[in-house]
Amino acid sequence: MARSQQQKAESRQAIMRSAANLFREKGLEGVTIAEVMDGAGLTHGGFPRHFASKEELVTATLAELFVAETRAPSLPTYDLRAFARAYLHPEHRAAPGAGCVFAALGPEMARAPGPTREVLTAAIERQIETFASMTVGEGAVEGRAAAIGTWATMIGAMILARIATSEALAGEILASARIFLDAEEESIRSSPCR
Repeated sequence: MARSQQQKAESRQAIMRSAANLFREKGLEGVTIAEVMDGAGLTHGGFPRHFASKEELVTATLAELFVAETRAPSLPTYDLRAFARAYLHPEHRAAPGAGCVFAALGPEMARAPGPTREVLTAAIERQIETFASMTVGEGAVEGRAAAIGTWATMIGAMILARIATSEALAGEILASARIFLDAEEESIRSSPCR
């Protein structure tokens, strides 16, 4: 009995890993349950044993992605500038299936059902808190504003760079966002009010 439960848990994890990559690569509507199950190495008919609906799969997958990222961050978590440089990199642009959920699915997630948006809202709050803790020499209000502004710039730049069909334009967008964020940080550090 215990082995059966372990196998079910392993299968569920495989389904969510497959879904996480496929959803970020193709969008929610561009992925079928059959593709997710195939990516997990399982049959389509086994899906109902793990999830009641695609919506439930989306919510569970996003929640698991955020937990996994908290356990083992894929980008630097010690310095917001270092995080931004790593985030605004051409390799991140080229790999949406392994990258930021918000840049890959943001517009779709704005129309997601309530339970999914609640998971996303909690993740947004945690990420803002993490980024605010990385800001140096700023008060709580200023640190939070810097965290939100920096993150919004990163996500927006990544979305635009992925839309662009021109590699040159995509590179320019990412480089310009890095320059902008570096200038903003220097401006804050050199402010006479500090």
